[in-house]
Amino acid sequence: MIEWLDEIDKALFVFLNGFHNPVSDLFWSTVTNKYTWIPLYLFFIFMMFKNYGKTGWWYLVGFFLTVALSDYISSGLMKPYFERLRPCHNPEIQNIVHIVLGCGSKFGFVSGHSANSFSIAAFIWLVFGNRHPAWRWLFVWAAMVAYSRIAVGVHYPGDLLAGALLGLLCGWIVFSAINKIKLLAAVKLKANSAG
Repeated sequence: MIEWLDEIDKALFVFLNGFHNPVSDLFWSTVTNKYTWIPLYLFFIFMMFKNYGKTGWWYLVGFFLTVALSDYISSGLMKPYFERLRPCHNPEIQNIVHIVLGCGSKFGFVSGHSANSFSIAAFIWLVFGNRHPAWRWLFVWAAMVAYSRIAVGVHYPGDLLAGALLGLLCGWIVFSAINKIKLLAAVKLKANSAG
């Protein structure tokens, strides 16, 4: 079963990675570059304080914790544990992989880009989603960042799917923890002021 899924994953990667031209290479290399999205992250931080005032600090800490958690689990734990070669390092297909920005480290399961972008999308959606439904478009952004890793030749679709699930889980865990801590701090502050 695992071997069958692996073969499907490789075949799907080769198919999707085969769609490229100079314009798409430029587009996907821009999407996959983490520095491209710094203005978006700064906008998130601005909105945290605009919407929540001083308590925005809780969500700012949560934002960084979310990324740190998903990045550590994906790159620090899962990649070295599973040791799944990236497509561009896999001797079976590396000669037909279209690589745009270089191959990167040896192992690729799960995708850190996918995990991190989906953890951010989940966390920000949980913070702001009840205020405006347009925040759901962040999941489209996360999917684009994830897909860019196929386009530049460094991840299989399965790496992206597992990374997305990990990211969603990390975003939810950190958001839930921040809200519980925030609630406990408010109760303690109220008790201290009453006493």
